[in-house]
Amino acid sequence: QVQLVESGGGSVQPGGSLRLSCAASRDITTYPYIAWFRQVPGKDREGVAGIFTRSDAYTYYSDSVKGRFTISQDNAKNTVYLQMNSLAPEDTGMYVCAAKGIGGTWRESSNYNYWGQGTQVTVSS
Repeated sequence: QVQLVESGGGSVQPGGSLRLSCAASRDITTYPYIAWFRQVPGKDREGVAGIFTRSDAYTYYSDSVKGRFTISQDNAKNTVYLQMNSLAPEDTGMYVCAAKGIGGTWRESSNYNYWGQGTQVTVSS
């Protein structure tokens, strides 16, 4: 088992930046995939970025954030980050990190076994 704790959310104006952190209670490479999902009331949970923790050369992004968000990891800190730049109001939501093993696509939430509680991001002027 692993506990995932997110931090770094907040309120920001359009065009601003935030960096989210997902701190794991154990070695993140135990779980091959860690991803960030965005939850908005009334909408399906959306996978926005994922990383193959055993080689950070493999990162994945949804079309809606590609070029603006960057996912990365720090193995020494057992932490995965999500750098979010050029934020827009449509990026508003609860950002939750999740971990899973091998198998299934990175963006499908039902493939993930472990979830954090989330951190709220609000983008408005």
